[in-house]
Amino acid sequence: MQTSLWALAASTFFAAIVEMVEALTIVMAMGMTRSWRSTLIGVAAAIAALVVFTAAAGYALATWLPQAALQLTIGTLLLIFGLQWLRKAILRSSGRKALHDEDLIYAEEVEAARAAGEPTRAGLDWFSFVVSFKGVFLEGVEVVFIVITFGLTANNVPVAAGGAVAGGALVLIVGIFSRGPLSRVPENTLKYGVGLLLSAFGTFWAIEGLGFLRSGRESLSWPGADLSILFLVVGWFVLSRVMVAYFRVPKKTQSPQTPDSRVLSRE
Repeated sequence: MQTSLWALAASTFFAAIVEMVEALTIVMAMGMTRSWRSTLIGVAAAIAALVVFTAAAGYALATWLPQAALQLTIGTLLLIFGLQWLRKAILRSSGRKALHDEDLIYAEEVEAARAAGEPTRAGLDWFSFVVSFKGVFLEGVEVVFIVITFGLTANNVPVAAGGAVAGGALVLIVGIFSRGPLSRVPENTLKYGVGLLLSAFGTFWAIEGLGFLRSGRESLSWPGADLSILFLVVGWFVLSRVMVAYFRVPKKTQSPQTPDSRVLSRE
């Protein structure tokens, strides 16, 4: 049980760090280039929208589905979600996809902000407001999805939420002191790790939820219970490294001017 709780908290903690670093880059670019007031209003509006979204989605999932069906549904969604993260991590590690670079993203956001003109209405810089709102809301939705699915399926929403809050708070504190994009955060490694955790938990819960398709509609049990999650993480890691080795681009063919390396990865 302690193993699963730590894994649960770690998953939401690192997922929140990854998503909030990306949101912080957008907020910093808008605030430092255009208007902090409009930017922060956009952030506040996004947080309010996320609260409503969280309450609605959490209530729907918690009340509409029985336990086994919840595990099957959420496990499948998490597995799909995690495999998307893992696929991108494999492509980055093999040299087939550009690494995520917050400095370059920040520069692009600043350039876009400076080129947008001054569309001000009712005392609000709408460009800063909309871009900040969209950035925080979209990144926040991914965190909310992970927290709700992990928390409900593991029957421990407080631990899942606590991990995410701790991750978000850490990014906010570091961002305040750094006053710029958090380019030193090892985002690519964190995304790889989160992809492994999401895939492992998704596999674990999806297979447990297959019991819903049986006559008793009771969840299946894994040998070793929650310890199976550790073996699933190791299994997905080994498989991912095999895929990295298979898809790896030979160094002699890699060039800083190849189209892939020039395309900035935002994911």
